[in-house]
Amino acid sequence: MALDVPDRIVIASRASALALWQAEHVRDRLQALYPGCAVSIASMSTRGDRILDRSLAKIGGKGLFVKELENALEAGEAHIAVHSMKDVPMVLPDGFSMAAISAREDPRDAFVSNAYRSLDELPAGARIGTSSLRREAQLRARFPALGVQPLRGNVQTRLLKLDEGGFDAIILAAAGLKRLGLGARISAVLSPEESLPAPGQGALGIECLSRRTDLAAVLAPLGDEDTARAVQAERTLSRLLGGSCQVPLGAYGECAGERLRLRAFVATPDGRRLLRAEASGPKHDPEALGMEVAAALRAGGADAILRALGNTR
Repeated sequence: MALDVPDRIVIASRASALALWQAEHVRDRLQALYPGCAVSIASMSTRGDRILDRSLAKIGGKGLFVKELENALEAGEAHIAVHSMKDVPMVLPDGFSMAAISAREDPRDAFVSNAYRSLDELPAGARIGTSSLRREAQLRARFPALGVQPLRGNVQTRLLKLDEGGFDAIILAAAGLKRLGLGARISAVLSPEESLPAPGQGALGIECLSRRTDLAAVLAPLGDEDTARAVQAERTLSRLLGGSCQVPLGAYGECAGERLRLRAFVATPDGRRLLRAEASGPKHDPEALGMEVAAALRAGGADAILRALGNTR
């Protein structure tokens, strides 16, 4: 059956350089697929972009990067929104759906420093900046002598704070640096064993109104099946454990053939308690795998950590 391709698609995007790169990437792919469709970008500032003097955990979480874009879809000002999947709340509002999740860029964290080549080289008391409790907990667990400090802002702002001497090193998502052509700034890429990624890290999601099944069909070719399954397993686990900016939690799924491996952890912010679990299963049932690993973490004592953080499910 022939697709009902619209004459025009407007993409809602955050106004940061990385968000615009992501929107432009989706625009270019759509234009290549559907040359007769005019695709444009409507950029906007979100509350998460505007409030930079407090951590995300204290101002409402990552949903602050998404809500304004969803409002634009609801108002008819845009037709689709492009998100970093790690910024998308674990439960979408009624009336919205993730029509496609594209192939993942490097999901790992990156160590960036002008003076040191790796985490192991940092001396006691070195100032290391990060924007997430997930990274902070893992750093504190492995390197309790480091001075972990909050770092907010877009990629360029964070690099500038490093370059101006505010930090000895910072941790960023490798995907963002590579997408912006800043891969040369990476001193070392951290393996999942060193720093387990956030659910959805490195993957782009394309959101539309649930009732726009015509748009969902048009967007489907942009999706990547293995990435979508891995991300679904990660997000299922995170949802079951109340995953948010207030919970130090990591989850990373990898497809190999017909199998899907999921690794996860939950921790206290100070890193003194860090529980890990992993399992593998058939990749056609990522939700079941997410449930299995979440149950394993709960069996290991995750509920006590979640209660102390004020998160229970």
